[in-house]
Amino acid sequence: MTQPAATADCSTALVDRFGRVVRSLRLSVTDRCNLRCVYCMPEGPIRWFPKSRILSFEELARLASILAGLGVRELRLTGGEPLLRRDLPTLAGMLAGIDGIEELAVTTNGLLLEDLAAPLVEAGVQRFNIHLDALTAGAFRAASRRDGLDRVLAGIAAVEQLGATPIKLNAVIVRGINEDAVLPLAELALRHNYHVRFIELMPLGGGEPFEVEKLVPGREIRARIESFHRLTPIGRERPSSPATVFRIDGGAGNIGFINPVTEPFCGDCDRIRLTADGKVRTCLFARAETDLAEPLRGGAPDGAIADLLRAAVAGKEAGGCLELQRFYDDRLPRKMWQIGG
Repeated sequence: MTQPAATADCSTALVDRFGRVVRSLRLSVTDRCNLRCVYCMPEGPIRWFPKSRILSFEELARLASILAGLGVRELRLTGGEPLLRRDLPTLAGMLAGIDGIEELAVTTNGLLLEDLAAPLVEAGVQRFNIHLDALTAGAFRAASRRDGLDRVLAGIAAVEQLGATPIKLNAVIVRGINEDAVLPLAELALRHNYHVRFIELMPLGGGEPFEVEKLVPGREIRARIESFHRLTPIGRERPSSPATVFRIDGGAGNIGFINPVTEPFCGDCDRIRLTADGKVRTCLFARAETDLAEPLRGGAPDGAIADLLRAAVAGKEAGGCLELQRFYDDRLPRKMWQIGG
């Protein structure tokens, strides 16, 4: 993985009061999604952002350029489902050409990936995180409230054929929904150069109280896998990486566990998020956000926007994952599809 440039000017870098330096941006390009996963979205009608509220490609590229000047080296395009944003490869090409950006990735549910993988790679996308909660049609539908497993698998195969590996597959295991998928998903790493990552359920969906009871701790998932396969710890890709990674014995890939609820890793966080409507969030669980859309559209110079970014990061809290109980007790004003994963 590309490491952040060591030459970032500390006088302009984005540093919070705990000394954490921002190197990574999760950039949401839309709040819309073509799945309704039980841990992310309500099943009923959703009020989407109006089109006028969504940042244009030019606005997104300008903000990314300002952030690159402040030391950001990684961009990850998220949603909602980012592949629903029309002409996404065009945006990817604009972002890949920004001086200072060293890694461009996409997080997707994979439903539209078979057709878009090649244009995105050609535009400069280097890596894909693909969400996959099950390997049977029934369990997939139970988790996502939609059909489409075959389309996701076709998208994964398309990325693999293009050589954009290793492919990261993200799974959220929900008790009573897709627990039986743990072993089949883990065994994908035996046959392919996949990084299969199990992510603990967080209170970022529709605010349903069931989230506490449905949480399957990462240590429980690991124990299930270790009942059949030896896992050898290989640590983290770098200190700020959220996944604790293991090599699966005899496998081409590896297994990772992202345990924000039971093992918070906020102390090493190096990322911020930009929502599709231009709000900077310093944490998934942030209660406050900084509006960049209004100054951006009001003619503010780059320096003024950079100052807003520095102020936002300077006020970053110790970390939402360190105090998750209050988020279980009190619904968040924004949900995951409105923030960007």
